[in-house]
Amino acid sequence: MATGRVDLDGNPIKPMTICMIGAGGFIGSHLCEKLMEEAPHKVLAVDVYNDKIKHLLEPSSQWGDRIQFHRLNIKNDSRLEGLIRMADLTINLAAICTPADYNTRPLDTIYSNFIDALPVVKYCSENSKRLIHFSTCEIYGKTIGAFLPKDSPLRQDPNCFLLKEDESPCIFGPIEKQRWSYACAKQLIERLIYAEGAENGLEFTIVRPFNWIGPRMDFIPGIDGPSEGVPRVLACFSNNLLRREPLKLVDGGQSQRTFVYIKDAIEAVLLMIENPARANGHIFNVGNPNNEVTVRQLAEMMTQVYAKVSGESSLDTPTVDVSSKEFYGEGYDDSDKRIPDMTIINRQLGWNPKTSLFDLLESTLTYQHRTYAEAVKKATSKPVAS
Repeated sequence: MATGRVDLDGNPIKPMTICMIGAGGFIGSHLCEKLMEEAPHKVLAVDVYNDKIKHLLEPSSQWGDRIQFHRLNIKNDSRLEGLIRMADLTINLAAICTPADYNTRPLDTIYSNFIDALPVVKYCSENSKRLIHFSTCEIYGKTIGAFLPKDSPLRQDPNCFLLKEDESPCIFGPIEKQRWSYACAKQLIERLIYAEGAENGLEFTIVRPFNWIGPRMDFIPGIDGPSEGVPRVLACFSNNLLRREPLKLVDGGQSQRTFVYIKDAIEAVLLMIENPARANGHIFNVGNPNNEVTVRQLAEMMTQVYAKVSGESSLDTPTVDVSSKEFYGEGYDDSDKRIPDMTIINRQLGWNPKTSLFDLLESTLTYQHRTYAEAVKKATSKPVAS
């Protein structure tokens, strides 16, 4: 851990206590590692599971005196307010955030992302504690460009698709498209946090991640997650590659996305943590506009990269098209493009992403192959009962 660290304005960084809700997840585990390795802060790690941070919690770990795990569900545990009171800063990462759940578990999705977050905001506001709340790029919904004719020259105008924190409208599909339950819940909690800041002086920062990917993201169905589970796109495609199955492209994989490496994104979060004067009251897009591809192109890149890191040949038929109804069920809808405007985070924190899509996929798929290949091989070789 570096000593004598200073913030962006040259002021010494004082050690703080951070209550991190959702510390055991993908983002939380990487953030815990970053804080332990590079910062002097103490973490009260709150989650139901701790598998992804076990290496930090071992009695032999050098971090033992700076990270404590508290196993609790924020839905119904009275200890939560006490932990927030003990901390200088609360980071809320807790969420149901997998597209497959938006249709099949819309109530759980809304409760997780709005109702369950209400006490966190309330406790921070009432106890004058700073809050960093993780939202989503999904709150933007569809772009203005999505509603223009296919041949409209305006589709080339950046103002029709570049997503800006303080300007872009939030455009969702009709109520019967339950896919938007997640985005609407996230938008409403953002509005509530903003209102708490305006009326009651809550110090807050809102983070809008744009497809953060890397090691430990989601789960591989039947190996370290439910057999019937459907994780997000990176883990879905990884699972197909590990099992030597064609990658399933929903509605032809035409949706466009930008992807940012988790380690780049965590650098941005650390800057927010340690520069409250620059981060408070702001909403930050955190993504990499240079890493834009269609989902089909992502599948093609992952197939190419996985062949390189695994030494296995690609399938003769590497992809197969499926309908969104078949894959996600009735009521699915999708956004067309998600390109983050980076003006605010660059101005306030001087942050820019560094890692190319090819490099981040190589790093991530190397991890996926090393971690899961043998387990998948054993699972797929078991005889099927007649």
